[in-house]
Amino acid sequence: MDENDKKDLRGSNLEGTNFIEANLEKANFMGSNLKGTNFKGANLEKANLQVTDLQGANFKDANLKGAKLQEANLKGADLQGVNLKKANLQGANLQGANLQDADMQETNLQRTEFIEANLERAKLQGATFCGVDLQEANLQEANLQEANLQGADLEKVNLQGANLKGANLEKTGLEKANLQGANLQGSELEEANLQRAVLQGANLQGANLKEADLRKANLKEADLRKANLEKANIKEANLREAKCEEANFEEAKLKGAKLIKAKLVKAKLIRAKLQKANLQGANLQEANLIKAKLEGVNFQRANLNGANFNGADLQRVNFRNANLQGVKFKDANLEGAQHLLIDQFSNVKTLYNAKLDEKLFIKLKERYPALFEKLD
Repeated sequence: MDENDKKDLRGSNLEGTNFIEANLEKANFMGSNLKGTNFKGANLEKANLQVTDLQGANFKDANLKGAKLQEANLKGADLQGVNLKKANLQGANLQGANLQDADMQETNLQRTEFIEANLERAKLQGATFCGVDLQEANLQEANLQEANLQGADLEKVNLQGANLKGANLEKTGLEKANLQGANLQGSELEEANLQRAVLQGANLQGANLKEADLRKANLKEADLRKANLEKANIKEANLREAKCEEANFEEAKLKGAKLIKAKLVKAKLIRAKLQKANLQGANLQEANLIKAKLEGVNFQRANLNGANFNGADLQRVNFRNANLQGVKFKDANLEGAQHLLIDQFSNVKTLYNAKLDEKLFIKLKERYPALFEKLD
């Protein structure tokens, strides 16, 4: 039997066979029973393992570079430290498999099942995960830079400290996912579901979160500088001390959000809905809040220097000790505004056509008549 015959093992029953450190390059195991087989340290480069039963098999430190594993059953298999670079795992079952420290760069993982799989520190740069089920999988500190996870199910997945820089997560399900300290710089998260996700301390600089669902998400101390959150749903989310300089929140829903001490310098909040949001101690210097809905917002001790509230609804807002220097209130509704002192208006830019409680209006008109004049 020549070497090629030895490597043609299609449809074989090899359950529990020992292939430790064997050279099985380009071997054909298609349709075989390899349940519980030991491939530890073996060379399976470009091997054909399509439609094989590899349940509970040991591939620790094996070389599967460029291997064909379509529709293979790898449930509970040990793939720790394995080389799966450029392999095809399309439609494979890796439920509960151990892929810790595995190299899966540029691997095709479409329709693969990774439920409860361990992918801690796995190298997944440029991998394709379209439509993949990764529910409750462990991807802690995994490298997913520029990976394609569009439409994948990542509910309750652990991505703590993971590198997702430039990754495509458009329309991805990340409900209750742990992304604490993850790098999502420049990532694509349009229409992603991040409800109740933990993004504390995550880097989302320049990320696209347009129309994303971030309801009740934890974004405490997250970096959202220059991120796009247009029309995003951020209701009741925690953005305490978040860095949101120059971020775009146009038409975003932030009702009841916690933005205590958040940095919103030059942020775009045009027509944003911030009813009952807490912005205590926040920095909104030169922020744009034209026609924003701000009823019942807490601006206590907030820095509103140069902010634009033209046409905004500020009914029952708390302005205690807020800095109103250079603020524009043209056409704004300030009826029922709380803790507003006359002296706070000394450096306001304009109150032209603004709605104010009658007593406050009379006092301000008397002391600062120029504020009610139309600006050039």
